[in-house]
Amino acid sequence: MKHERETYEKISDGILPAIGGKDNAIEAFHCATRLRINLKDTSKVNTDAISQLDLVKGVNINRNQLQIIFGAGLVDEVTSVFIQHTGIPAQSTENNVTEKAADDPKQEKSWFSRFLDDLTGVFSDILPGILAGGILIGVNNLFTQKIFGSQSLVQAIPGLSGISVIINLGASGIFAMLPLLVCYAATKRYGGRPVMGLAIGTVMMSSSLPSMADVQTGAAKALIANIFGWHLSLTSFGGQIIVALIMGYVVAKTDNFFQKKLPGVIQFVLAPMLTILVASFLLFMVIGPVGVALSTWITNGLVWMSSAFGIFGYIIFGGIQQLIVITGLHNMFGAVEAQLIATTKYDFLNPLFSGSLMGQGGGVLGYMLLNRKNKKTQEVGVSAFFSVLFGISEPALFGINIKNRYPLIGGCIGGAVAGGYTYLTQITAVAFGTTGVTGIAIAAPQNNGYLNYILMNLIGCLVGMIATIIIGKFFTKKQNEAV
Repeated sequence: MKHERETYEKISDGILPAIGGKDNAIEAFHCATRLRINLKDTSKVNTDAISQLDLVKGVNINRNQLQIIFGAGLVDEVTSVFIQHTGIPAQSTENNVTEKAADDPKQEKSWFSRFLDDLTGVFSDILPGILAGGILIGVNNLFTQKIFGSQSLVQAIPGLSGISVIINLGASGIFAMLPLLVCYAATKRYGGRPVMGLAIGTVMMSSSLPSMADVQTGAAKALIANIFGWHLSLTSFGGQIIVALIMGYVVAKTDNFFQKKLPGVIQFVLAPMLTILVASFLLFMVIGPVGVALSTWITNGLVWMSSAFGIFGYIIFGGIQQLIVITGLHNMFGAVEAQLIATTKYDFLNPLFSGSLMGQGGGVLGYMLLNRKNKKTQEVGVSAFFSVLFGISEPALFGINIKNRYPLIGGCIGGAVAGGYTYLTQITAVAFGTTGVTGIAIAAPQNNGYLNYILMNLIGCLVGMIATIIIGKFFTKKQNEAV
């Protein structure tokens, strides 16, 4: 542990002068793979110097934010030491950023940038739970799907049935209560007390209310609340991720307001009570109906596009998805995927993400083959491709593909072909949060789902590699002719 900390401190010492010193930094935080540092002036950044530091797999600048790729797991430890060692503030709440921006206009971030940062923070917090639930669903599918002739594993070995039941409870429980987790993480993200997010989450998921699905199908009747002649239909908001995100924001701001305005003598008792009371009225009167409508539009829109554009839509999406990762906009998809799972029980986007990812992995392999005598390329390439196999594309994108361009193009071609195969075989997923090798655990078993998932990823990788080799030879030939 001491040796690791010394390594991370040495990396921090290397980063600090390369970003223009501590005074040029606003705050630091991390997502699943990247140390993110918001800066006053990105022109002071020496990306080449940062790229040469130990453990750094790539560097990217997006608006006023420097992103240093370390990879999943490692980035948590590096960021913690970096913040402690350099004294650069950790990002905490939207308010903190806004206050700093008021002092220096160059620090101001657009609402869309803040929105993306918020989504990153919310889903990074709850990602371990989502991954656990998704993989457990996949494991339970292996137990319950018919793989031995006409029998499932549980039917063939009855002693496994109890294990299957417990696994299913672990998996289904996480996704059934996902809005609760989102409320918690969103409230924390916006500077509120996380327990208040959990409290309003229990209101959303109240067992006293019929489920929205049961009311829509006529299996149950909504609870009617008579408010001075206004008859308000009340249902629970299970599966409503967008509603949960909005409520996390509302609870955080409402709780902070009452804590500031109420005197200390009564604040402890009244602030939480008034927060939940106000938030509950807003939930059932305004935010719930609006959030449900928004969720319905997004889900129906995605489902419509997947059918209206057919194979061409899948090909285009598979081809450009990793370009979206470069911009950071991919962080938006967590909420969309969660809503798809809650509404349709399946996520058709996850396999597309995986095929696009493996296309970029193929781009790395193609580049490595063309530069097989370059030792540094082989070292970076092996690390980047290994990360791709486990669902992390940033080391491949920022370490090799973007810098050299033609592996990125080859990878996009591989992703596009994999997207076409995904459409033809109708591969879907029963959860989200992981792609690549580990993504097979959440592939839906229907239509030979496991086999087709493997083939889809192999196709993306092989086509990406071949396309990169072909384009790379043409690209280097043109370069040589130019010289």
